[in-house]
Amino acid sequence: MTDPATPDEQRDRGRLVYRWDLDKTYLRTEFDTIKDLLRTAFEPPSRKRTVPGAGMLLREVRAQNPAGIYILSGSPEQMRRALEAKLRLDGVQWDAFTLKPSLRNLLKGKFRFLRDQVSYKLAALMEARTQVDPDTHEILFGDDAEADAFIYSLYADIGAGRVDTETLMEVLTQARVYEEDIPPLVRMAERVPRRDAVERIFIHLDRMSPPSGFQDFGRRVCPFYNYFQPALVLLEDDALDASQVLRVGAEIVIDHAFSPDALMASFLELNKRGYVGPRAADLLLEQMENVERATFANAAGALRAFGSSLGRRRSELGPKLPVEPVSLDYVALFARDRARAHAAKRRAKWRPG
Repeated sequence: MTDPATPDEQRDRGRLVYRWDLDKTYLRTEFDTIKDLLRTAFEPPSRKRTVPGAGMLLREVRAQNPAGIYILSGSPEQMRRALEAKLRLDGVQWDAFTLKPSLRNLLKGKFRFLRDQVSYKLAALMEARTQVDPDTHEILFGDDAEADAFIYSLYADIGAGRVDTETLMEVLTQARVYEEDIPPLVRMAERVPRRDAVERIFIHLDRMSPPSGFQDFGRRVCPFYNYFQPALVLLEDDALDASQVLRVGAEIVIDHAFSPDALMASFLELNKRGYVGPRAADLLLEQMENVERATFANAAGALRAFGSSLGRRRSELGPKLPVEPVSLDYVALFARDRARAHAAKRRAKWRPG
């Protein structure tokens, strides 16, 4: 049913690096109030909640033996023990774990650093990039709570040589980065190997931001509602196998009461936006004969129902659209993305539960 992958579609999955945020991307964390922050800080690992499907997807990514899985979180370094314990409880393995040096900067009187994500994450990403093979490609995961799509895109375009020094300095100034921290960031950007290395930027819509709010960033950025969706895109991009995608779907079905209709709606929503096409559908349909196996346990019926629906609607699917470089005006985009994040925060305050 599926044509063999072309040479352009084939890849060495061992040359992929994954970079993953934690709060609101992997963990269901609230930090909008002082009460939220205190609860998160003192919450034991066993009480921390994983976003449905995130743990399974990370385990399946690890099974592909990528060049690395790197955790980058805005949580303070003092939470390392609890966060690492939570990841171990979930069976997640990682290669490096970077946390924000909030206390160190607070003692220096840099109070703005507590809220600043641009300089912290950008510096961590650029420093990490200089430590991997320049030809390694990257896939990044973040969320819509703050500026992940902006920071990740800026980082990607610095590496691709599409951001000049003047633009970077203006963005850092707008982000209210401390003046003495700007020159080291500029020098770090100059050391980043010039490669168009970031393939995908996945943004978890924790705060239910509309996907249209990220259109300015181009198709490299893929907003998603649930973790079955990035698994599908990774299948289309030849980074995961169909059996792995179905295991992500099975976990969401079993542990979080996802229905076959919800799985189908997730696929169709991505197809409408051009992130997956008939190839992903064919790969999944070929794998459906194996869903009786014990691996899928109580989810087998739901997966078969999803497969039947996908087979019926296969002819209706539009093509996957290409990811093409977009010329971004980061200076103008910074204010728009900040307004989007503030609107998302206001929505979150009125969201039940």
